[in-house]
Amino acid sequence: MSEKYHLIGIKGSGMSALAHILYDMGHEVQGSDIEETLFTQIGLEAKGMTLYPFGKSNIEPDMTVIIGNAFKDDHVEVIQAKQTGAKCVRYHEFLGSLAGGFTSIAISGTHGKTTTTGLLSHVLRLNHPTSYLIGDGTGKGVENSEYFVFEACEYQRHFLAYHPDYAIITNIEHDHPDYFKDIDDVLDAFNTFVSQCKKMVIACGDDPEVKKLKASTKIMTYGFETSNQVIATNVLKNSEGTTFDVLINGEFYHTFVTPFFGDHMILNSLAVITVCYLEGLNPSIVEKDLRLFEGVKRRFAQKAHHDQVIIDDYAHHPTEISVTLKAVRQKYPDRELVAVFQPHTFTRTAAFINEFAESLNLADHIYLTEIFGSARESNGTVDIQTLIDKCHSGHLITKETVNQLHQYPTAVVVFMGAGDIKKYEDAYTRLPWNTEA
Repeated sequence: MSEKYHLIGIKGSGMSALAHILYDMGHEVQGSDIEETLFTQIGLEAKGMTLYPFGKSNIEPDMTVIIGNAFKDDHVEVIQAKQTGAKCVRYHEFLGSLAGGFTSIAISGTHGKTTTTGLLSHVLRLNHPTSYLIGDGTGKGVENSEYFVFEACEYQRHFLAYHPDYAIITNIEHDHPDYFKDIDDVLDAFNTFVSQCKKMVIACGDDPEVKKLKASTKIMTYGFETSNQVIATNVLKNSEGTTFDVLINGEFYHTFVTPFFGDHMILNSLAVITVCYLEGLNPSIVEKDLRLFEGVKRRFAQKAHHDQVIIDDYAHHPTEISVTLKAVRQKYPDRELVAVFQPHTFTRTAAFINEFAESLNLADHIYLTEIFGSARESNGTVDIQTLIDKCHSGHLITKETVNQLHQYPTAVVVFMGAGDIKKYEDAYTRLPWNTEA
């Protein structure tokens, strides 16, 4: 039966993906958000969903109101929804309930969630009816779906609302220092998450914190180390991609030829291959489907700009920056590498400032924007100059001074960050070309 949904914060990456799923399932969907244009709204509006600015008048008693996790109970629409008697539910709680109707596969981990979710949903949907929710704002509800693949974020322990059939854990590191006290606090959350998985947890066994997870009989590990059940070996890398053999429980399984770059993409592929193995998919078909994967939004997204290559990436943690820059080196070994990075939140920047400098120093030239705050914090104890000083060739860059990048006419320029770094890239690509900058 069709229902009417109102999503508070509908332009958020997870919320917009959920809106697509509900719309595809035949429901009436609308939502509210800030008036600034965000990339996620393009697809929503193309389907005819109405997007409103925040306001009391958006709420009606017969709606189910899904509340984005960025919005507290004192938000004007949350108050109005509760006063009018509308059914109210938080995003993660609704998602947990929705997933219960399928063979559900939750993808979690500090890094790599979105790419792995996109990769797995891509392979499964080419073989079985599959609905999916990806953290780049992409979602689809497919009639009579057998599988539901979705991204499961550990922030504020939201993923504990999920009880999936399968769970993938790509890695475990300390992140979100505004919430998690330390790595032990993060590990505690993941241990609880593991205990809620019904069939099997597929986890990267090379990761030192993953090795500390309890319930080892419920975990199937993958990685490069020979102690794993699923192993990538005989790895060959070049500027066209990566080839590797997969061993499962000590026996040769298949050789995979992929268009991917970087060790992290081998690991993401292993996670997907493991799920497909457990579900009985033919490995030759899985390999063919992997080759067809075109990526997800804002993850190693490439385009030509005159004689430069521009890459847009969501990397906002030191580990993510490292793997992104190493992947660039694999694909473009003979080009200069320029990193343009926007730190995301003051707490994260302060907590990992030395690690940020170390990872950024993998680039030949480094440009940093001012720190991007968040709805939770607008200032902090660290400023961008501190990070600039720790980099081997750090420079401040603004949207007005992006023409500095013209001095590297054949470089690969990587724009990285989780805030509004795309605006810097857009400002740059709109400039008339001038190598005298």
